[in-house]
Amino acid sequence: MSESNSKTTVGALPDATAETPFAPVALTWLAWSLFAASLAVLVARVRFGFAPAVPGAFAVDGLTVLMWVVVAFFGGVVHSYSRRYMAGSAHETRFFLAVFAFEVTVMALVAADHLAAFGLLWLAMGLVMARLIGVVDGWRQARAAASLARRYFVASSALLGVALTALWRATGATTVSGVAAAADGLGGPLWVVAAGALVLAAMIQSALLPFHGWLLSSMTAPTPASALMHAGFVNAGGVLLLRFAPVVTVDAGLMLAIVAVGATSALLGKLLKSVRPDVKSKLACSTVGQMGFMIMQAGLGFFGAAVTHLILHGFYKAYHFLGAGGAVERTAPSGKTAPRTGVSGVADGAVTLLTGLAGGAAFVLLTGKGTSVDSGLLLVLFVVFTTLHAARGAVRHASLPPAVRYGAVPLVFLPAITVYALVYRGVSSLLTGLPVVAAPTELTALHGLVAAAFLAAYVAIETGVHERSRRLYVALLNWGHPSSGTVLTNAEEYDSGGVQ
Repeated sequence: MSESNSKTTVGALPDATAETPFAPVALTWLAWSLFAASLAVLVARVRFGFAPAVPGAFAVDGLTVLMWVVVAFFGGVVHSYSRRYMAGSAHETRFFLAVFAFEVTVMALVAADHLAAFGLLWLAMGLVMARLIGVVDGWRQARAAASLARRYFVASSALLGVALTALWRATGATTVSGVAAAADGLGGPLWVVAAGALVLAAMIQSALLPFHGWLLSSMTAPTPASALMHAGFVNAGGVLLLRFAPVVTVDAGLMLAIVAVGATSALLGKLLKSVRPDVKSKLACSTVGQMGFMIMQAGLGFFGAAVTHLILHGFYKAYHFLGAGGAVERTAPSGKTAPRTGVSGVADGAVTLLTGLAGGAAFVLLTGKGTSVDSGLLLVLFVVFTTLHAARGAVRHASLPPAVRYGAVPLVFLPAITVYALVYRGVSSLLTGLPVVAAPTELTALHGLVAAAFLAAYVAIETGVHERSRRLYVALLNWGHPSSGTVLTNAEEYDSGGVQ
């Protein structure tokens, strides 16, 4: 056995500069050029109030330039990363064309003012993303995933079309800005149709439950496409709600419903993540939960906070997807699990509580939110929870002794929530001038009920109560399982890229 010859199965990484087709090189250069141009526009906006417009068609405002910078940056990173990742692939040029088309489409969407242009660009954005999901069309599973995603995105576009048509009939306006200006007079059946369709369109695009199936079934997409999807595409729901904030804020009941929908997705996303075995599926479930938090912030009336969350989540998730390969470790189980004593549990709870209180106080001082008896109190609560959860997760996966880990949580969390608050202030300042950036609502008993249910469920999950129910475990497996036609089960088919 020792004399048997072993064959090397892993060779050198491909050289991204050797024999590279023209399209990837040119499009990568164009992507970074768009980022540089977007930065220039942002500076001009901040320093000189630069706001070009094509009346009745396109308009550049604070949200536009902010999303241009973010989308162009992610686009440049994905293009550069893909130079090596896609090198030698038969789908390389097609992939780069689709990524660049997606970037340009999103940048046009956030500048669109005409209702028809906005709706068509929304549809185009979904179709391009579906193309990216199924770019390796030799896999029947990739084709199935693309087809499934396309159906969801077309449904989202159809709902948006219904909403835009209803708003046009109700206001007579043909532009997004015109609808916002006439929103005070909205009401009645047309408003119900428009507002309901807008929320449903946003839910589908952001993969909120029960519309998360397309996201969990998109694992056939190349990793750079997944990064772009989770860092950019799913954020479109939040952008949609901000653009039409004057419409959805007409009724407090609808805003509370949005909070409830977001809270449900935030909790179930966390639960689904706990039963998924692979890295990319865990990240996808995490995205479902984080989009729930984002929608909750919009439902509380803090659209600037929602935009802040989607930007920070975009950086966080792009980093984790592009580094997903490094998260796969072949480690033999040691069979040694550190016991969790009652003393350590109490200490952990005490550190978490005190850290959360300190972080909440810092967020209130830096943003001024939560100083009145309104939905700002819940905003502070939810921001603390989502940031603390991320900090605890980072510390939990670090190789640290328990005593050091208790001190590491505040060392990670307090700077993180400070950055969150400062970015929120900057984003809110840049969004000044939009019809609605912050519209806090009066707290009601229902808000308290939603918050109490959320807190109880979150604590139960953190303490592992849900792990005691086999029925819940099976239900979570079923809810979080991708569509059967999109699952690759044949290693040879995977290795051959679908070529039979």
